[in-house]
Amino acid sequence: MKRLYDEKEAWSAEERKSRQDRLLARMVRRGYQKSPALRKILDANKINPARIKTREDLETLPVTSREKLVEMEMRKPPYAGLENPDVAVDRIFTSPGPVYEPHLPETDYLWSRAFFAAGIGPADIALNAFSYHLVAAGLTFHNGLRKVGATVVPSGTSSSQIQVQLIRDLSVTAYVGTPSFLSSIIDQSKELGFDFKKDFRVRKACFAAEPLLPSLRQRFEKEYGIRTFQMYGATEVGDVAYECRAKSGWHICEETIVEIVDPATGKNVAPGELGEVVVTRLNDIFFLLRFGTGDLSRLVTKKCSCGRTSFRLAGIAGRVGDAVKVRGLFIAPSQMKLLSARFEGLPLQAVVSRKGHEDVLTLRVEKINSQVNSASWENNLKKIFKEICTVRIDVLEVVEKGGIKPDQKLIVDLRTW
Repeated sequence: MKRLYDEKEAWSAEERKSRQDRLLARMVRRGYQKSPALRKILDANKINPARIKTREDLETLPVTSREKLVEMEMRKPPYAGLENPDVAVDRIFTSPGPVYEPHLPETDYLWSRAFFAAGIGPADIALNAFSYHLVAAGLTFHNGLRKVGATVVPSGTSSSQIQVQLIRDLSVTAYVGTPSFLSSIIDQSKELGFDFKKDFRVRKACFAAEPLLPSLRQRFEKEYGIRTFQMYGATEVGDVAYECRAKSGWHICEETIVEIVDPATGKNVAPGELGEVVVTRLNDIFFLLRFGTGDLSRLVTKKCSCGRTSFRLAGIAGRVGDAVKVRGLFIAPSQMKLLSARFEGLPLQAVVSRKGHEDVLTLRVEKINSQVNSASWENNLKKIFKEICTVRIDVLEVVEKGGIKPDQKLIVDLRTW
């Protein structure tokens, strides 16, 4: 049995970069010729398309946010002038805004890498609970499942009761959808008198479109024996990354250049630092360069035990507007929640202030037990905080139980600018 979907997943860093640089240069040259919008962007920034030869050169271009893309499409519908007029579009998807996206056919089979990594194959009957109506998810996931040989039940957004019936009657073995909907389906099965683990055969689940909370992952895996995998993408750019069985981050797709940038400057941050996920999908149809997702993540460069050699995303840590920058590094509420979970739900709050010209990071924690004041406990907390947030604590403040209200902000910025 092969471990990887194709040879691209095991490319060396040099092979991967060489191919991506070549495709990027071609995309920019062709886009400059075919797309008036891309030509306008390059000309406005005094950039000769011949100068964009490598992924490092992308940094000279502005990041295009989703809000900016909506504005561009309103001025020049349907694709903001970013499309290749010489290519026939087989499907047009839409998402709130509205944003119209031409279907990128190659993204269909690319999702198959994610499904293969999750162990889905010809022996599986997969319930696809994503909508097939207007949005890209249903059809693109459907085609990716077919590429790995799975039989697909296109259930879409049918009621949870209908989903239970389909899972039971068709002996479904894999689920593709949102984690919250699978949780609802499980609850519905209980109401109908079934034991989801004993009466049904679902043992694999691939999630997208919303975060997989640690508590939900534990519920699915521990209580129901379902192996869970996360997939990450956007309608504007297709698939971006996917999780393997090692669960050590999300492998970045080979046909995608992903940058982690400072949202304020658009410049790349160092590997391991928090920043905005910016995506360039290498293709000849839709010339959208440096799409700013608004999501925050970190780049994982350590080799994965699964054998795939691509860099990985360390999940999604929140949205750009939620993050606070401390000494050049971002911290996000989701990181604080993760830290709290590592310490049995410890109530905590980060407070950022300034002393002279220096940022000061204070972590407030409640004294929930006698260990909180011990030196070993405090050292461990500081160590894990730095592992999660990549920035050190300057002051650890212990407050009495109840001193941090549940509705208080997880991160408070007291600095004036």
